[in-house]
Amino acid sequence: MPKSPSLFDFHLLLLFTIFSLAAADAIAAARPITQQFKEAPQFYNSEICPKIVGEDDESDNGTSIFLCSDQSVHVAMTLDSAYIRGSMAAVLSILQHSSCPQNIVFHFVASATANASFLHATISSSFPYLSFQVYSFDDSSVSRLISTSIRSALDCPLNYARSYLADLLPSCVRRIVYLDSDLVLVDDIAKLAAIQLGDNSVLAAPEHCNANFTSYFTLTFWSSPTLSLTFANRKPCYFNTGVMVIDLDRWRRGDYTKKIEEWMEIQKRTRIYELGSLPPFLLVFAGNIVAVDHRWNQHGLGGDNFKGLCRDLHPGPVSLLHWSGKGKPWVRLDANRPCPLDALWAPYDLLQTPFALDS
Repeated sequence: MPKSPSLFDFHLLLLFTIFSLAAADAIAAARPITQQFKEAPQFYNSEICPKIVGEDDESDNGTSIFLCSDQSVHVAMTLDSAYIRGSMAAVLSILQHSSCPQNIVFHFVASATANASFLHATISSSFPYLSFQVYSFDDSSVSRLISTSIRSALDCPLNYARSYLADLLPSCVRRIVYLDSDLVLVDDIAKLAAIQLGDNSVLAAPEHCNANFTSYFTLTFWSSPTLSLTFANRKPCYFNTGVMVIDLDRWRRGDYTKKIEEWMEIQKRTRIYELGSLPPFLLVFAGNIVAVDHRWNQHGLGGDNFKGLCRDLHPGPVSLLHWSGKGKPWVRLDANRPCPLDALWAPYDLLQTPFALDS
């Protein structure tokens, strides 16, 4: 005969219900879609900036010539409601430190399931003069290939969109600077965009050859007679995929999206790594990229993937601050537990505070 619930069980259930409702209310209250952002100042080109010829015209297929111009600096970023506060800060920092801000075109990639009209309206209201496009990314194209990693945020399908930029963006866009949403620039992005890729390289990024490269793959990978030969003819170094200059023409010709997907399929059968979308990039490109000065990705400011503890800057000059890792500056600032370097992100925060809304 089933045991009747005791008074203790009833109290436990009541507490659980109250906690669940409170948590649901907290989550609802914290939804980024309720956030409002200030309008950013308009930024103008300096006299030395090239004029984009025919910037108001359209090509035969209806695509803006300005959108396709090789004289434009093309920046690609993902866009979602959870990280939009970081994206807004990143965009402001790019424009503020650019000598030719009107020549920058932003290519935002959003999930097909996202509220695209809200995202578009949010960007437009804060940056009414910004040249940008929002592209829809079909999550199902990659969801079947994603394996669980050490942090759930790394398993988001949109985190893999950087592998599909060559397919998502117009074919006339030949070269882009890909940036994560948890960073700010304190230098002119045109300098980064001008990095030369040589005759064969597909991408450029800051390399970190002092990092323990073997730790990015499992013992299963390194003990395999075939898989362990992947880097046999290369000198692979770790690089962070949150800041990359990519030749999309070479990417398309080499069908590198397929190469990345092939490694993800292997991962589904045999666990060869633990870190989301990074290892497939390392498997395909490590040892074959153009090394960029470390100043262009002072990464790791968000701490590790578990605790997100405070970190200091790496030695040397700084052009880009990157809060990769678990800790995000806007979260720590809202919790009144900021790390010292979060103060460098705060000036670019466009969030409209309740006080400002009332005034």
